[in-house]
Amino acid sequence: MQPGLLAPVFLLQSMLDFKNHWALKPLRNFYTATLVAWLVWVLVLDNNNLKVVVINRMKMKELEKEKSVLAEKIQQVKKERNEVFGNPKMLEKWAREKFMMRRPKEDVYVIVDENNKPVESIEEQ
Repeated sequence: MQPGLLAPVFLLQSMLDFKNHWALKPLRNFYTATLVAWLVWVLVLDNNNLKVVVINRMKMKELEKEKSVLAEKIQQVKKERNEVFGNPKMLEKWAREKFMMRRPKEDVYVIVDENNKPVESIEEQ
């Protein structure tokens, strides 16, 4: 025989020996093999694999934190709006303090305390 023809025979014989390998014995059971294939599919090959799920959960936690911060800001703005629009003098005061609005030829001075809050708002509380 020629040496080139023996290579496929040895390859076939080594493949048959690989079938009896100790690591592959549990996969001979149909249910175990199906479970392993399903786990590989779900954890690695699927569009919603383990990596994507972890990344999405991290994004969700960040968005929930941002949501709580924005909800607090909304409550603060609603409170401020109710205070300002209920009184015309407060509306003028708010416009002058927040947006530095002024009448022509007028200078606006806002006196603040050490916490950088206007002194008038402390007296009202």
